[in-house]
Amino acid sequence: MERGAAAAGALSCTFRSPSPSPTSPAAPHWRPLLGFRSRSRSRGRGWGQRAVVAGAPRLFLPPPCRRFRYCSQSKLLGMNKGQNRCSLATFSSFGQSGISLNNEDLVKEKLLIDCGEDQDCVIDGIVALGKFDALHIGHRELAMYASKAGTPFLLSFVGIAEVLGWEYRPPIVARCDRKRVLTSWAPYCKNVVPIEYQVEFSKVRYLTPRQFVERLSRDLKIQGVVAGENYRFGYRASGDAAELVKLCEEFGLSAFIVRSVMDTARSYNGVTTSVNSSDKGQVSSSRVRHALAMGDMEYVSELLGRKHRLVLTVKENHLQERKRIMLPKSCMLNMPPADGLYENCDLVNGGHLGLCRVIINSETIEIEMKDENSLLPNTIQENQQLGIEFG
Repeated sequence: MERGAAAAGALSCTFRSPSPSPTSPAAPHWRPLLGFRSRSRSRGRGWGQRAVVAGAPRLFLPPPCRRFRYCSQSKLLGMNKGQNRCSLATFSSFGQSGISLNNEDLVKEKLLIDCGEDQDCVIDGIVALGKFDALHIGHRELAMYASKAGTPFLLSFVGIAEVLGWEYRPPIVARCDRKRVLTSWAPYCKNVVPIEYQVEFSKVRYLTPRQFVERLSRDLKIQGVVAGENYRFGYRASGDAAELVKLCEEFGLSAFIVRSVMDTARSYNGVTTSVNSSDKGQVSSSRVRHALAMGDMEYVSELLGRKHRLVLTVKENHLQERKRIMLPKSCMLNMPPADGLYENCDLVNGGHLGLCRVIINSETIEIEMKDENSLLPNTIQENQQLGIEFG
């Protein structure tokens, strides 16, 4: 399994684009759903407070501690650690209880695949949980709330399609481009760039919700989690956001559940399209994929909070003329929009090469620069990576 954004800096994909303004219309603010401070008194720092729904009358009588403001309302997040547990039950492929592993066995089975043997990359951090395929504005919202409570991390799960036998789909964001996108989130995250770490899905597939939260607390030693209100976890997605809050309270972790970022319904040919059965109008990676498949790049930009960037690796069979480049589709590292003509695009390769128009067909991608002097000799070389940003 390939490594996540933490390792992307070692790749040659070093594109940069201006960070979005946190005050722009593309940076909406939604009221968080609920949050709690741990009832645990481990290390003598906890104090009791149950989960509350935002907007409900409540009285806080807290001891001196850090206070975080969310959407004009104060929330308190606990920072206590859970106590170690001595064993972790496993499950067979049929979901039945298996052998009991002790702490020594668990240490050998790393949870983070891109962190190292010590697994100390997210200690004392606040981790946002999810798949984070598209890195859209809903995902950015989770990172924003994590940054309000501590050091923000993204904990994404990879290898789900391979394990469950799903058909392969190209990623929405090229793996080598994820660090650039996360860097653009810094203005929303108190000028801190969220760091992404990955969990191999096969290693957590059979964990119960309790076992999963226990590993977050004991093995990764985090301070808390942030998740969306529709978040599911544990074997066969048996755990929901409410159970996540309950288990985090039990293990001395802070939890914060954030309302979904809602999207204005779009229609194509006069027909409102439901992306899938779980679509309730929220921004989702499925909606991004659907918009890309329709070639609606304005809609894609609204969902992502940025322009979509298609990353290409230049191969020896590319064609280059004075102001035109043609590459086979096999050069693509992520999902392209639908076949067609796209005006007002930008070509980048670590710097801005110029404005262009792009023609995508079933076999090739043709890039035509507006300025014939944009492509100087040797500007485009074999094995170089190019990015097309769709306006």
